Amino acid sequence: MDAGGHVVQLCARGMRAEAEGRDAEARSLFQRAWESAADDYEACVAAHYLARHQPTPEDTLHWNQESLARAGLVADDRVRGYYPSLHLNLAKAHRDLGRTGRARDHFRRAAEHAHDLPPGPYGDVLRFAIADGLRGTGAAAVRPADGLVDGLVAGWCARGDLRALALVLPPCLGDLGTEEDRTRLVTALHLVHAGRWLPAGEQEALGRAVAAVG
Repeated sequence: MDAGGHVVQLCARGMRAEAEGRDAEARSLFQRAWESAADDYEACVAAHYLARHQPTPEDTLHWNQESLARAGLVADDRVRGYYPSLHLNLAKAHRDLGRTGRARDHFRRAAEHAHDLPPGPYGDVLRFAIADGLRGTGAAAVRPADGLVDGLVAGWCARGDLRALALVLPPCLGDLGTEEDRTRLVTALHLVHAGRWLPAGEQEALGRAVAAVG
């Protein structure tokens, strides 16, 4: 779809209205986008945004399911980048309805599509949300070093050690359980350990964590 297409323009205006706290206007714009959709791709995009402004969890689930169904009908590269967000939204909707098992399934499917997330803050926010959902629904694998790393991070938070937190928090918060995620965490821990600015006790604990993760 042309980036300047009518449906995209309506959704962009809706997002601006939403960011400015004009929720009723945002919902109206997303509804107009849905009614203006000329194909499954445009309907997928409109339903994705319309789901954000529904009065009940059931309605939210309905529009998220509609968006996913339309993405399946498109079935080309235009919708690849949508799948992490689509499954994340479905997972949240099911969790709001108390359906933990269904939520877990969609968090896992979101994680499977995480390689299509764009680099940068938007992709990071979605990755963090997916990882949090995996942990919250019992789908995240427990690693031997988790307790050691959590203890170190808690200490750095309490002391305000921003250097260590800046390096280690992103791979911790975005850990989806893959080998690539483990490598990112090991690299971050190694960098902090090599810096040798931590107190002696923490430096030793970090060494144990590096060994356990690696």
